[in-house]
Amino acid sequence: MVELRDPQPLRWIEEPSGQPITRCFQCYKCSSGCPVAGAMDILPHQIVRFVHLGLEEELLKCRAIWLCTACHTCKARCPNGIDISAINDTLKAAVLARGLRPALPAVADFHRQFLASVEKHGRVHELGMMVAYKLKTGNYLQDVPLGMRMLARGKFKLLPDPIRGQKEVRTLFHRARGEQR
Repeated sequence: MVELRDPQPLRWIEEPSGQPITRCFQCYKCSSGCPVAGAMDILPHQIVRFVHLGLEEELLKCRAIWLCTACHTCKARCPNGIDISAINDTLKAAVLARGLRPALPAVADFHRQFLASVEKHGRVHELGMMVAYKLKTGNYLQDVPLGMRMLARGKFKLLPDPIRGQKEVRTLFHRARGEQR
């Protein structure tokens, strides 16, 4: 028997995610349509159920929140429009804010490098992002053959393209972190 750990188990996730979790009636449509469900330890409908039960610790330790590709198939299939990827984003933010170790550290590192690239260049510079990611994870050579083929075919640009509004993008990042500039 599962015992509820919080008398109001939904408040810690429903408000920050902006998702109407109380509307979920466990129809499983999100899980049946999820393209990465086969790799998840907790299926999308189970994530919502864990929230209902107040199983916060289990959710913050699970791999599923890091495997979500944010394709929004769950939201498209849900009769109540619940976007589980938004819930997963909120859970990932909670893991990082509490200083917990992500269940998939390489995925968390990828997210950080992606955002750092967007902040620095105003958009993703794929080559620079992947070099920074490989240096961060220490996995230097695994993708070199693929990277060389992509570079030879012009799929990667050596230098990032400049964009208009780069300063505004940086300002958005500073505001999101609560910094005054």
